[in-house]
Amino acid sequence: MKSKIMPMAVAVATMAAMGVPFSISWAQTVRGSLNSAADAQSNFARDRNVSVRQRPHPEYEAAGMRLGAFTARPQLTVSGEYNDNIYGASAGEIDDFIFRVKPSVDLQSTWSRHALNAFARGSINRYADYDSENTEEYSFGGNGRLDIVRGTNLTAGGDHSRITEPRTSSSTPTGSIKPIQYDLTQFNLAGVREFNRLRLQARGDYRKFNYDDGRTLAGAEVEQDDRDREITSFLARGDYALSPATAVFVQGTVNKREYRLPGTVARPSRDSDGYEILAGANFEVGALVRGELAAGYLSQDFDSPLYGKVDGFGGRAQLEWFPTQLTTVTINGTRSVEDSGIIGSSGYLSNNVGAQVDHELLRNVILTGQVNYGDDDYEGIDRNDKRFTAGVSATYLLNRRLGVVAGYTYFDQNSKGANGGQDFKVNTISLGITGRF
Repeated sequence: MKSKIMPMAVAVATMAAMGVPFSISWAQTVRGSLNSAADAQSNFARDRNVSVRQRPHPEYEAAGMRLGAFTARPQLTVSGEYNDNIYGASAGEIDDFIFRVKPSVDLQSTWSRHALNAFARGSINRYADYDSENTEEYSFGGNGRLDIVRGTNLTAGGDHSRITEPRTSSSTPTGSIKPIQYDLTQFNLAGVREFNRLRLQARGDYRKFNYDDGRTLAGAEVEQDDRDREITSFLARGDYALSPATAVFVQGTVNKREYRLPGTVARPSRDSDGYEILAGANFEVGALVRGELAAGYLSQDFDSPLYGKVDGFGGRAQLEWFPTQLTTVTINGTRSVEDSGIIGSSGYLSNNVGAQVDHELLRNVILTGQVNYGDDDYEGIDRNDKRFTAGVSATYLLNRRLGVVAGYTYFDQNSKGANGGQDFKVNTISLGITGRF
């Protein structure tokens, strides 16, 4: 078995090496447009500094296409990638070259109040030698904000994606001749209300996973319907500003996870209910450091008596340090309960910590380095996965329309226990060019 976190870590590093800095200012525009215009005067604004990846580069940004009250921003990325272990094997590694074509378009409103945004993205992935791994992926969706009064707004969003599960995922079946694909549909609704020093927030989320069955070389069906599930969650949070730069908060989240098929003797039901309670602080220390730290308790209780409860310490952390205006250091940490696709396991407790350094060497040259460490402790089976990822990338913005990005990522997994998976390493080298219009 292989970790399902590895491809995510590789994808993050690959994105950094595939033109993400080209979209940094656009992503910031979208995020900013979903915040109230009054945020700049809020006790909860943390905007004394701008990170390297958020900083606009107007001299290297395409203006986009005006469509009435909206701006369309088309983009096309073409990249090549070398992977020395495409199946995440501990022995007999197989390497290949992967070519990807990724068109996308973002549509953003230009209104002074309220906001409405939409997007569509695709990815055509082709392997040089192992064409059975060829896939197509896509996603589309939108979000919007309704400004009610100052300090009060409602936001909503939804999207649908066609996703390929990486061969290195611990949940993917090894017998399928083609990668497993699934559909992910998501919706969210949130509201914020500020009363001077007090801010109240509420958010509801819905996610639906629908997996395609696989097929063996002999033509037998590889059943995946038992992984189909729906997850609903609700979050409530209250912040109190001690000063314009510091606030304390309490946050509670409840979730319900329901699988489409009923449990069987071989695979007991993995339906569950869970919650998380956190308390912490959100702060900004001058223009040097900003972030949020929280600690508390989390629990996920499974319906089947054959599975135990997964619970314990819960926590979140995100810190941004600005040693200079040209360098940003970001540190993240999470602890959560995730669903498992391994027979006999209901889920696992996932611990992750990472650091990233972004440096603007020149106005049009951005260097990035990152390291991540993860630890997954599985419930119901004797298995523990430890993962280490490191990567570097460089982005060179040629002009308003073109940019070139190169990157390297190293991944190492170590899996222990009677039901442990494989130990393996993966090296990935990528080169891409992004065009905007």
